[in-house]
Amino acid sequence: MGLCLPCLGGAAEDVVETPDPEIKRRQLAEAAEKRQMEASSRGVKNPYSVEQKKKKQEEMEKRIASSGSVGEGGGLRWQLG
Repeated sequence: MGLCLPCLGGAAEDVVETPDPEIKRRQLAEAAEKRQMEASSRGVKNPYSVEQKKKKQEEMEKRIASSGSVGEGGGLRWQLG
């Protein structure tokens, strides 16, 4: 009858070394970044064009914010004549 005892050989080979905490932290960060990239591009045929549109939108928002602080009312004026 086969007894399965850890002391009967093979037990020393089953020891798993835990990686260095810094290496583990780096691997977890890389995995999280990869998951985030996959989730952001899910259902998108061309992720590059989506990034370009996002950058253009942010640039437009920056322009609007910078021009809005200089003039009153976003640059619109009432003319009475």
